[in-house]
Amino acid sequence: MNSLVLPLWAWIVFYVLVLLMLVADLKMFGKKGQHEVKVGEALRMTAVWIGVSLLFCAAIYFFYPVNSHEMALEFMAGYLIEKSLSMDNLFVFLMLFSFFGIERKYQHEVLFWGIFGALVLRSIFIFAGVAIIERFEWVLGLFGLFLLYTGGKMLVHDEDELTDPSQNIIVRWFGKVYPVADRMHGDRFFVVEQGRRMATPLFVALLVIETTDVAFAVDSIPAVFSVSRDPFIVLTSNIFAILGLRALYFALAAVAKYFKCLKYGLGLILMFVGVKMLLAMNEYINSLGALAGLSLNIPHIEIPTPISLAIIFGLLFLSMLFSVIVTDKKTIDN
Repeated sequence: MNSLVLPLWAWIVFYVLVLLMLVADLKMFGKKGQHEVKVGEALRMTAVWIGVSLLFCAAIYFFYPVNSHEMALEFMAGYLIEKSLSMDNLFVFLMLFSFFGIERKYQHEVLFWGIFGALVLRSIFIFAGVAIIERFEWVLGLFGLFLLYTGGKMLVHDEDELTDPSQNIIVRWFGKVYPVADRMHGDRFFVVEQGRRMATPLFVALLVIETTDVAFAVDSIPAVFSVSRDPFIVLTSNIFAILGLRALYFALAAVAKYFKCLKYGLGLILMFVGVKMLLAMNEYINSLGALAGLSLNIPHIEIPTPISLAIIFGLLFLSMLFSVIVTDKKTIDN
């Protein structure tokens, strides 16, 4: 895996474009703190972000300097993995905003800065992951085992077991070192009350969203490494998937009840990419078996990217389809 396929200026240009797109997104979504995003507007913006991502994929297909056709497929597979896993993240955001009592018109401000922070943190994680894998390739096997575990856990997790945001370790620590106001102050993150500078519940919600995204990134980033080892493809597919999360959140908020079975599809996707990783680590598994006196002779199996893409899309589509069927059946029964 060569991390220097593209020159430094290409990475700089990409990040500049991302910042410009973020600013454009903030402007297009209305005035700061004074605008409640409607479902129709959110759907249009979601379509725009998907279109931009597809255009970027087309640019990879035509202009990427190495294996451009394969890289474009890997981008789409990584994008689809991250997008689907991010949808589960958005339902957690719904619960967080409800817990903190944040009005809909102020939610997009928190999401904007939450996504900005996620871009920074995920970039750090991906570059660190690339450096580790280049030196210790066997780490991918650990990633595979971890994804199998988290995917299985997602399948059996009780959706009614919601974590209390007030017990978040960052929130508890922050409350001890910095005063927090007991009420909202519009779209402001900090206020001055009785001569003291205090954080608002809006800022605390932002802290929880950032830490929650870190937890989700622990699952999603290794999953993207299962379909591509190219750092630019891993990074860009991840970033494009989360750039449109703010619009997608407001689109999904209105139809959240139709995604009850989504977690099962996401769990199966994680387990699939975990198995895909382990199949490519056969040499290390065989070596470990030999140390234990076992002759495993597991063959190297590389699942082609088009097949991976079809399986991921199929699992996501079926989980959403079953969600609609189950929800409609409950509606009829009631």
